[in-house]
Amino acid sequence: MTERRNDSQNVVVLGGGLAGVACAHRLGDEGIGVTLVDRNDYHQFQPLLYQVATSQLPAEDIARPHRVIFRAHPTVEVRTAHVAEVDAAKLLLTLSDGTTVSGSHLVIAAGAQPEYFGVPGAAEHAFPLYSVSDAERLRLHLQNLVRAVSDSDLDDAALDVVVVGGGPTGVEITGALTELMAALTSMGRIPRTGRITLVDRGSNLLGAFSDKSHQYAHKRLTKQGAEFRLGTGVASVHADRVELDDGTTIRTRTVIWGGGESAAPVVQAATGLKTGRGGRVDVQPDLTVEGHPRVYAVGDAANIPSTEGTTLPQLGSVAQQSGLWAADNILRERNGQPIKPFHYKDKGIMAMIGRNAAVAEVGKHRHQVDGPVAFAAWLGVHAMLLSGAHSKADAFLSWAWDYFDSDHAAIVESSATPKRIAWGDDAADVPHISVDRGDSTTTAGSS
Repeated sequence: MTERRNDSQNVVVLGGGLAGVACAHRLGDEGIGVTLVDRNDYHQFQPLLYQVATSQLPAEDIARPHRVIFRAHPTVEVRTAHVAEVDAAKLLLTLSDGTTVSGSHLVIAAGAQPEYFGVPGAAEHAFPLYSVSDAERLRLHLQNLVRAVSDSDLDDAALDVVVVGGGPTGVEITGALTELMAALTSMGRIPRTGRITLVDRGSNLLGAFSDKSHQYAHKRLTKQGAEFRLGTGVASVHADRVELDDGTTIRTRTVIWGGGESAAPVVQAATGLKTGRGGRVDVQPDLTVEGHPRVYAVGDAANIPSTEGTTLPQLGSVAQQSGLWAADNILRERNGQPIKPFHYKDKGIMAMIGRNAAVAEVGKHRHQVDGPVAFAAWLGVHAMLLSGAHSKADAFLSWAWDYFDSDHAAIVESSATPKRIAWGDDAADVPHISVDRGDSTTTAGSS
């Protein structure tokens, strides 16, 4: 007989990322019953994925178990399970084992997946960077290439990398890779520094930023040895090369995809939800779904309108604030008060370009800063995001300043294992990160 979890007073939250955790945390603070469902048993801190991929941080440091996050919230139940179906009309989730979960409200915070825009071979051969297991799979791939080159099993050109996408993800992984290659070369681990080429259809790096930021990022990455193919798109991806739409080819065994994202498949396939750009749920100003007043969509799963009439970007601060706002609206409703339109507090946009190099445009008027000041801004915003879900933000802050002040080469895990952050005192308080060690498939991802 199929078990059914159906508490009419419970709030069901789909997804344990920044938005889902923020929502469940706020409701749990008020003693509201919550069932949070995620296919992973941990919350991942996505802004640092690129550092896991380049061996500067171990994956465990940015993956905090949900059981630790909600240990002090007895009304929050966490279910680690795959969701097979979402029914908005019934406020119901059907899990892969046939179990159903429903409640008084449904909050959809299922996150995103890479968007390949139909480029042939991209899904099969490129390495996305949207989850901890994505980052770990890329790290293992690079580690295996370095070992093979060191053993003379491969030509040193096998270390050449193509990064697709000139946004923050592409810029940050490019900066980290140039540092990693320089470190490996100086240590004698590889015969030459791998060639890192960033490809983007736009005419500038960090397209959403100002011209000053464009120039700063280009200058810094060029100084670090990166190359660029701007104004050019990817026509196809193969196991040993990338073909560009200008007819040229770049030989590589490593294509990193930062070219865009869309909503998680479970969101796009949901029953009764209107989806728009990127397969995300189109929500009303109060974050509810049209026709479903007790269904909220938040974070990367939603197209959230701004007060200016545009759609808010997929940023960690948007995800966290929208998750908190959805929780507050549910509390208002339960208290017999009218729910309110979401008002986003814009903290700015920023990107890490490398050690001692960052760019930030802070506040509503986008005041541009770079270098050490930008790093401080980056650190402050991400520490605020982290503190809502991680009790050991102090460990992150300590690491971050060590990273910034250090003048040595990037930490290479193959030669010296970094100290891990212990998220809990219990041996069971560790994230279970599953990753296929092959070249094409992960066995876990973020919801």
